[in-house]
Amino acid sequence: MEFIVDSVEKTISIGTEIGKNANKGDIICLIGDLGTGKTHITKGIAKGLNVEDHITSPTFNIVNEYDGRIKLYHFDVYRVNDPDEIEAIGFDEYIFGEGVSIIEWANYIEELIPKNHLRIIIEKLPDMGVNFRKISIKYNSDRYNYVKEIKL
Repeated sequence: MEFIVDSVEKTISIGTEIGKNANKGDIICLIGDLGTGKTHITKGIAKGLNVEDHITSPTFNIVNEYDGRIKLYHFDVYRVNDPDEIEAIGFDEYIFGEGVSIIEWANYIEELIPKNHLRIIIEKLPDMGVNFRKISIKYNSDRYNYVKEIKL
């Protein structure tokens, strides 16, 4: 699926729809350059999970945890230099646990990502305007079929 969005609000809206339908054990991988909107998608997913805390990117912590309808684990692996570093924080316990795991910069730890995950790729579209983004959503498991229902 692909969406062309022209505002932060629409980006958050896509995330919100994903969060409303997310289930325990979902793994959501976010890929995109700096400033494309990965944290905005995360804010929307958190909203859909009824997380009331302010969402920030865990760049220096690697993972932030939030309580909602389902526990949310928000990873940012941008500064991870070695996959062993992410494994040392109990990565497997998080992603195979009872929460929803969102991994920003998931392409940096590709070898640690389970086969069945939801992949969201965000790209800037500068030729269309400063706020335009293409959001591509891909998955290879029926558990994520709910994304077919997302409408802007």
